[in-house]
Amino acid sequence: MLEVPGARLRHFVRGSGPLLVLIAGGQGDAAVNDALATHLADRYTVLTYDRRGLSGSTTDAPGPTLATHAADVSRLLSALTTEPAYVFGSSIGAMISLELTTSHPEQVGVVVAHEPPVIQLLPEPERAVAVQDLLGVEETFRAEGPLPALRRFAVFADIDPTDREPDVEMRPPGPEHLPNAEFFLTYDTPAVRTHALDLTGLKDSPARIVPGVGANSSHIWPHRCARLFAEELGLPYETFPGGHNGYRFRPRATAERLHQVLAG
Repeated sequence: MLEVPGARLRHFVRGSGPLLVLIAGGQGDAAVNDALATHLADRYTVLTYDRRGLSGSTTDAPGPTLATHAADVSRLLSALTTEPAYVFGSSIGAMISLELTTSHPEQVGVVVAHEPPVIQLLPEPERAVAVQDLLGVEETFRAEGPLPALRRFAVFADIDPTDREPDVEMRPPGPEHLPNAEFFLTYDTPAVRTHALDLTGLKDSPARIVPGVGANSSHIWPHRCARLFAEELGLPYETFPGGHNGYRFRPRATAERLHQVLAG
């Protein structure tokens, strides 16, 4: 556990080599990245953690912003290394990784941002659709509870758990599932909907920034956001296995692709 302002962060370190932090999407805690971390631990020192308010990480502060989450990652990195780290984040994790890159650029060597929902880059009417998708999830949560809201989220993000590697096991929901979903839907979903990245800061960052997209997600707006983000920064984007949650459902192939990208 690491004590940070307003929270205690549960984190896990495995493997050896350059430090690589994995930041999960959605209401994902450290365990969501277990399989991916296992496939990377022979080449990297892999850091996974529960975002504040999820699973083993506590919070006694007001609802976190993406800047709060980025500051948490910064403090975790400071506790482990004085060198710039590799960072891989997906969805909200990608937004946090990019916020870290602008707020603490000295801590980031390479950041791979997989399908960050950079809504500010979407032209109308696509932006209105994305905003309404997130508002609809929040409204469903308030009216019907977390599980119907997560199902609605899975529809627009096209989360397909059948699109996975044969040996990937879907863990049954544990006692942390509902509290994590409630925290994510109460605080993190609105934070994503209203957050604006510092695009100028990212363009000026000394870090190597790699936008990532899913091979099977070209029909959803988070994929579109990632491609527009790459275009805005004048960078190529890299394609990763699976869809929006490919890092979770195709961890072996994602690990190999991530290693190729980081080595490149």
